[in-house]
Amino acid sequence: MSEDLASLAKDRGIRYFMISYTDLFGVQRAKLVPASAIAEMQQDGAGFAGFATWLDMTPAHPDLFAMPDAAAVVQLPWRKEVAWVAADCVMENKPVLQAPRTILKNMVAAAAGQGLRVKTGVEAEFFLIDPDGAVISDGKDNASKPCYDQLALMRRYDVIAEICDHMQELGWKPYQNDHEDANGQFEMNWAFDDALITADRHSFFKFMVRSVAEKHGLRATFMPKPFPNLTGSGCHIHVSVWDESGTTNKFHDESDEMGLSQQGYHFLGGIMKHAEAIAAITNPTVNSYKRINAPRTMSGATWSPNTVTWTGNNRTHMVRVPGKGRFELRLPDGAVNPYLLQAVVIAVGLSGIASKADPGKRLDIDMYALGHTVKDAPRLPLNLLDALRAFDKDDALKAALGTEFSEAYLNLKRNDWNNYSAQFTEWERATTLDI
Repeated sequence: MSEDLASLAKDRGIRYFMISYTDLFGVQRAKLVPASAIAEMQQDGAGFAGFATWLDMTPAHPDLFAMPDAAAVVQLPWRKEVAWVAADCVMENKPVLQAPRTILKNMVAAAAGQGLRVKTGVEAEFFLIDPDGAVISDGKDNASKPCYDQLALMRRYDVIAEICDHMQELGWKPYQNDHEDANGQFEMNWAFDDALITADRHSFFKFMVRSVAEKHGLRATFMPKPFPNLTGSGCHIHVSVWDESGTTNKFHDESDEMGLSQQGYHFLGGIMKHAEAIAAITNPTVNSYKRINAPRTMSGATWSPNTVTWTGNNRTHMVRVPGKGRFELRLPDGAVNPYLLQAVVIAVGLSGIASKADPGKRLDIDMYALGHTVKDAPRLPLNLLDALRAFDKDDALKAALGTEFSEAYLNLKRNDWNNYSAQFTEWERATTLDI
């Protein structure tokens, strides 16, 4: 792909570029730049006021410039005169160290410095709901076990097929789409790739799904737990580590019972060791913990972990090894920041390799039925505040992700928790008026 965006615009008939970056809360920020100005923007960046977005800045900070990464340009399949392009944030000619894409690029570079190339795939679940957000959009989708329901899937064929067609056109190699475990919930899968590519695609995917849903008069949400009685939306991530050329899977060991190499076990050990702390990143909202710590849902299972355990091909644990040479982290939810998800997994994995971390005993039990019998495994945080406290105590993880990021993230997320705690609820009135 040409690195000259002006030439690309001329060749492809692009009239506008959407220069986009993702802030600390996972919100996508963009400026629409006419193709006639893109050469200047590619050199100098599109200007933003960082304080106006979810970055830990003040109105006194200098201009933030979003530098478009030509390698990440995506021509919108549904509006071809517009191209979306992921951007890196700079301020006074220096990278903004709290910016999520910068953090991920730093972690990718750290892995590359060890001759490692992290490849990942994500399973992004979402709901299609009415525009006002009150109910799911399909009144007929009311089965108690709706997972893989073919009629419900086909009633949303126009939306799902259009999104999948777009992914095929973009070369993402989508391979399956399904109705998920909650009424009104769907999942779409595409091929795994290098961590930065997956993060850019994950970011664009959320924008694309919302855009196509709106076109059809619907609303898409990646909220972790939009309905109390239904299964929440996860964002499981499949992880493998390859050599520098990307041809040899360094996690794969055919002689091992699980098909994992010692390096793979150590990487997994890093995830297990830091699990309580990474929840602050992988499960970043107040609502996230309504999914992790949910009671039994209408379908009979939450499909969400609440304890730090790992296993083989068993979906009731935080980590499962579904096949040789890779594992699946089932902790993240739909609200996770696409870039911070990849960055934190690489950070704790590299830490595990460096310290030769032991992932602990594999448990081959049904955690939903027998989890109460496991006495020595840590529990995942009960709420966002507990997760933030765990993250703040993890000095090694904060150092790996960067002090500027860690302080900024904790500051904004603590404010988020405080704003939530200041809300006066009907539950308080119902349970306290007569005390």
